[in-house]
Amino acid sequence: MLHDINADDRPVVCIQHYDSPCGELILASAGNELCLCDWKGMARGESHLRRIRRYVKGVFRNASSPVIEKTRTELDEYFAGCRKVFDVPVRLLGTDFQCRVWRAVCNIPYGERRSYMEIAKTVGNARGVRAVAQAVGANGICIIIPCHRVVGSNGALTGFSGGLDKKAFLLEGEGGEL
Repeated sequence: MLHDINADDRPVVCIQHYDSPCGELILASAGNELCLCDWKGMARGESHLRRIRRYVKGVFRNASSPVIEKTRTELDEYFAGCRKVFDVPVRLLGTDFQCRVWRAVCNIPYGERRSYMEIAKTVGNARGVRAVAQAVGANGICIIIPCHRVVGSNGALTGFSGGLDKKAFLLEGEGGEL
């Protein structure tokens, strides 16, 4: 049985891999919450792990957890076209501003898109488009926090930690035209 606290009284961060139809993801949970769903081998990966170390201060283990198993199931359903909203509990690890942006991104409905400007207005910082873009780029819980649904003001696909090919794949899977 896996316990959330180890002998040092530090939380356990469980890490597993998930093979998605558009690339391998790294999943991590802390306690009963997902704290990472990121593309394997991407540049931001190390910064996401540093953020988990800073906020959670846990011990990393290559192990599964109930929340990782729930995430796998929900991702399978999403890629099969059967899930439009994720229910997996998520732990946001970021600044207050980043967390506000990520919550706003979570409100973009399946199959729809919003521009960085629209997100900036939603979080009450209409002049902060670049700051919003940086916060979206710092999202460590891809797909579940659907940063792939954020596009340029002209509708163009812009930056995505997994690459624009993955962003296009996800949007097409949601029925969006490119």
